[in-house]
Amino acid sequence: MARIVTPEAEETPRRPTPGWVHSPLGRALVPLRRWWFDSVIEGVDHTAVIAKVAGESDTSPRYIFMIMMSAGIAILGMLLSSPAVVIGAMLLSPLMSPIIGAGFALASGKIKWLKISIRALAIGTIAAVLFTALIVLVSPLQTVTPEIAARTQPNLFDLLVALFSSLAGSYALIRGREGTIVGVAIATALMPPLAAVGYGLATANWTVFGGALALYITNFLTIALSATIMARLYGFRTDLSARQGWFQNVGIFVVFIALAIPLGFSLRDIAFEATSQRVVIDTISDSFPAKARVSDTVIDWDAEPLQISATVFTPQFNTGANEEIKRRLERRFERPVTVVIEQLRVGADPGAAEQAELVKARAEQQAAATERQISEMVGELAMVAGVPKTEVTVDRDNRRAVVEASQLPGLTLDGWRMLEGRVDAGMPGWTIELHPPMLPLPAITLIDGQPDEAGKVAMDVIAWAADRRDLGVVLAGRGEAFDSVATALRAKGVTLTQTDGGSASRIEVRWQALPQ
Repeated sequence: MARIVTPEAEETPRRPTPGWVHSPLGRALVPLRRWWFDSVIEGVDHTAVIAKVAGESDTSPRYIFMIMMSAGIAILGMLLSSPAVVIGAMLLSPLMSPIIGAGFALASGKIKWLKISIRALAIGTIAAVLFTALIVLVSPLQTVTPEIAARTQPNLFDLLVALFSSLAGSYALIRGREGTIVGVAIATALMPPLAAVGYGLATANWTVFGGALALYITNFLTIALSATIMARLYGFRTDLSARQGWFQNVGIFVVFIALAIPLGFSLRDIAFEATSQRVVIDTISDSFPAKARVSDTVIDWDAEPLQISATVFTPQFNTGANEEIKRRLERRFERPVTVVIEQLRVGADPGAAEQAELVKARAEQQAAATERQISEMVGELAMVAGVPKTEVTVDRDNRRAVVEASQLPGLTLDGWRMLEGRVDAGMPGWTIELHPPMLPLPAITLIDGQPDEAGKVAMDVIAWAADRRDLGVVLAGRGEAFDSVATALRAKGVTLTQTDGGSASRIEVRWQALPQ
């Protein structure tokens, strides 16, 4: 680990008096300035702080390992939509250290330190994105959950959260109260946006990728520049000239403004959509009796005309609700609107609408759980068959899944049958059909004129393979056992042809010639 050597141990030179001190406002602030330097700055162990921050700013095996573990936990928590798991990832993430280090390096003008911090940040960022993308690629769950969607639309509040958190974190480091850094790591949430970037990359969802990357850049720039400000305020020694310091101040101000303007517009859009959502719900509610309940309101702001759908639990139907709500909302939003209201009749008793909504929510929750189960089944079937998930056919109405397997070296028909049984056992109530490749059929071995144990297994495999391939077979043998085996296979539904040949202890089996 590189160690940044600084001259902080030397006596801090007397600071020149800035020109603004001679102005009326400056003279009024002189006592405050003197108190700050004498009572606050002089009480800070600059050497120890610099050594600690610099020592944690470099790349190390532990740093990369913790980055990857934090990223893995974050993306799993987001795919499972579990806030508790995502918080755990924030607690592990060491990304804060190189970002704070970059801020202190900027304040002190130490280019070597700045390069080390930026390198550590870049390596950690790339490792986190690639690791999360790998997890998403092998995961059967790839839907955009609320935890992922929450990291795709940064706004001005995100910048303020990062700003306040960085100020608190820098203060904790400077004043020797590092315990606070845990809360700061949670507040700034560096790792979840980075995990969402990996999700967007793995699924080629560039909306998620771009939004999450914008949030991550907003967070780390705000943290670094805020740390620079705190380091300057606390008098950390700098190699910058007065002119360079002035340019740095202007640069920090410009970056904050450049970040704040688009984020402010984003916040305005979010506020507009939130207000408009309330307007839509109120407008729909006013078109139904007081005991009605509005649920599942969906607004597609990008559609033209504006598309609005909702479910209303009402004791009394309103046949003209769609047109009535459409006219009122078109006047309010001053744009064409399409309204689709699903009305569900409930009793007039108190709480009937709420009870019906609860039943509907439970049904939707059950449906979502079923979809997750189907997704897992499709993923396992595709993996077992060695084909993409798109090759798995799912019939939800009849609860049936079918896949055509590819050739896998060394795997026999009996092996394919066992794989199908394993998947089928994990999906009760479903019919799983794995169609094996065209492999040689096993011979049926006999002992004392009857199939032995291996022969019985071979008969089961032949019956299964013939059913899955929907083909007949040809049996070659002789003797009384030959006829009894053929009868038993026909009873299992196998279409077969008997030919003379083979031995009395073995019946050869092959596929019938395919039709030309």
